[in-house]
Amino acid sequence: MLTIEKGVVEEWLSEFKTLPEASISSYSANLKEKTSVVSALYEVIKEPQSELLEPVCHQLFEFYRSREERLRQFTLQFLPELIWCYLSVTASRDLQSSGCIEALLLSVYNLEIMDEDGHSKILSFTIPSLSKPSVYHEPSSIGSMVLTESALSQHGLARVVYSGPHPQREMLTAQNRFAVLSFLLLCYNSALNYMPPVSLRSLCQMSSRLCVCGYPRQHARKYTGVKSRIPASSEFIVQLLTGIYYSFYNGEWDAARRALDDVLYRAQLELFPEPLLIANAIKASLPQGSIKANKEGTKCIQVEITPSTSRISRNAVTSMSIKGHRWKRHEQADTDNEPSDFGTLVIPEISVTSVSGERTGNGEKGRSLTENDAQHIQAVQEHSADHRTEGKAVAELRRQKSTLQI
Repeated sequence: MLTIEKGVVEEWLSEFKTLPEASISSYSANLKEKTSVVSALYEVIKEPQSELLEPVCHQLFEFYRSREERLRQFTLQFLPELIWCYLSVTASRDLQSSGCIEALLLSVYNLEIMDEDGHSKILSFTIPSLSKPSVYHEPSSIGSMVLTESALSQHGLARVVYSGPHPQREMLTAQNRFAVLSFLLLCYNSALNYMPPVSLRSLCQMSSRLCVCGYPRQHARKYTGVKSRIPASSEFIVQLLTGIYYSFYNGEWDAARRALDDVLYRAQLELFPEPLLIANAIKASLPQGSIKANKEGTKCIQVEITPSTSRISRNAVTSMSIKGHRWKRHEQADTDNEPSDFGTLVIPEISVTSVSGERTGNGEKGRSLTENDAQHIQAVQEHSADHRTEGKAVAELRRQKSTLQI
């Protein structure tokens, strides 16, 4: 660690201790902009043997238990790096150097599971119904949904899932380690929109290292340091995927893509069903081209919104259109079954062009053609009128004959 970075951290430690209570709000507002302090704190956390690690962890805990929300968010941004440092030290069985980090993680966990009155929190999550549209899906794209009596009775009902109460922990063991760490990542994911890019990058790097350490892919990634395999639970990896998915569209495309591939690699080796399902779903939903880092703002996911106008086509098949189509067919059949005695008026096609396609002039030849066509049409009309008169007479004779028989 450089001397300049060490001086920045020492100044940061002493500044907060001498800060009056009235100035904490303005101090927390400007703390996020101090990039030199943030980078120096990352360097301290990455060195477990640093003498500044213990006072830094104590200071971060003081931030987290304060009532100022921005100070709590400042502590949360270091959570991925703290978790990786703790897991890497635990894998090397050097438990003495991870004591202050373990104390900080346990303190944050115990603060989050309790409310202000000292009672255990019960977290609730509402699962939306697929029959109603949302920003994530359209009911029409799912397919036809059978409306049974049971489905109609449950239509519009919200399903609520509860989590908790969580027990307090005095120390981290092999049995409760990933239960605590998964809950801490859940708290981190609830504040993802406040996390700076350096924190998202740290989350992706921690995910990649955790998933490939001790496996053949570690040599391809060129990760040095921890060479033994670090165990991980399915729930913990699912929480990692939540942050990775957010990082894709918030300026960390390359790091998130590498982390997603490593998580898929580890989930396939461990045969974890939930991480496999979520990771494959994220991979299938990604756009074809990479989204470049945008430092000015965040990227958005394009979704289909329910339009205000109706989607029913004008040519849609309805009961009225079916009836109209049936009547039209009956009328056509009746027309085809009419007697042929009435004759049919045939109007020949009149060509106004010569054989070569040139239009004829207004001379004598054009007039003779017009007179011949008129005489032909008149003869056809007289012929059809005679047939129509003859047909009417035959029909009248048949009617009179049937009346006499009765």
